Amino acid sequence: MAADESIAIVMLSALGDAVHAMSIANAIRRHRPDARLSWVMQPGLAPFVRGHPAVDEVIVFDRARGWRGYTELRRTRKGERFDRVLVLQPYLKSAIVARMLDARERTGLGRDRARDLAWLLYDRRLPPRPVSHIHTTYAEFLGPLGVPHEPVTYDVGPWPAERAWQHEFVSTLDAPAAAIVVGTSKPQKDWPAERWAEVVDRLWEEHGLRAVLVGGRSAREVAAEQIILARARHRPVSVLGSGLRKLVAILDASALVISPDTGPLHLAVALQRPVVSLIGYSDPRRVGPYRRYEDLVIDAYHDPGETPGPITMTHREGRMARIGVAHVMEKVALWAARDRGAVR
Repeated sequence: MAADESIAIVMLSALGDAVHAMSIANAIRRHRPDARLSWVMQPGLAPFVRGHPAVDEVIVFDRARGWRGYTELRRTRKGERFDRVLVLQPYLKSAIVARMLDARERTGLGRDRARDLAWLLYDRRLPPRPVSHIHTTYAEFLGPLGVPHEPVTYDVGPWPAERAWQHEFVSTLDAPAAAIVVGTSKPQKDWPAERWAEVVDRLWEEHGLRAVLVGGRSAREVAAEQIILARARHRPVSVLGSGLRKLVAILDASALVISPDTGPLHLAVALQRPVVSLIGYSDPRRVGPYRRYEDLVIDAYHDPGETPGPITMTHREGRMARIGVAHVMEKVALWAARDRGAVR
């Protein structure tokens, strides 16, 4: 890998995946400071990455425009040639995006892990490997570049210009914040809203923490918000829909984060904020927190007494309802006994 190579990362969507990919961008920048690094992503995620110190350029690809989005990408990048394109996600749409870019070499997952024949569109395929944590899979892309993965760093912010808003937000709270992520991208990964309401009250009564509801404003998230606000005796602060960059500032200022399997979970890990993880739909060894706070994971994916086999991509339905309020508060108590002195 030459020092001045031009490299494009194709990682189109999903906040959690973007967090993991930031460590890959950092590793490339740390090892090859003169390389030019671009990142292709969909519009909704672009504000999260813009300003990242390792990324020279964010290239927006609008998948919502259908095939016009692909042809527009080809047209706007005409005359530009990348030395390498790294397609981190396994999807066919990502592979097609890579083909819209003029490149000397496109690298993606092999037949064993790519989906929908995406592997056919790559010039180089990563060798077969057992299913592993998503972050570990992304780190495999550094091997062909001769770039070491360690140390793992993210640099997700908050950026200096975002600190004033963060201080203003914190000044409105009457106690340390416990951020609660009320919803996910799939209903199978959500936790019942009425249980969140009970957690809100117990956080205040047992630990003196003010619950702060975070996330987007999808129909499911808004419905959960309404149930929580109606049932909780100690009213939480709701900042649903605040946007990705403000989410960074809120989580960074939180003493504790409680989250199901969704992007803010990984954002909390990147910010080194303790996170209680509620995971039942997917194998937590693949989608859970990476290298931190593993003892705060509530694993409803595996049955009690089950001896887990190899990490799997198989989903299990109906598992989130197995998690009770008591399970969550046990993990909160574990955090409080161990880390409460680190509350900001």
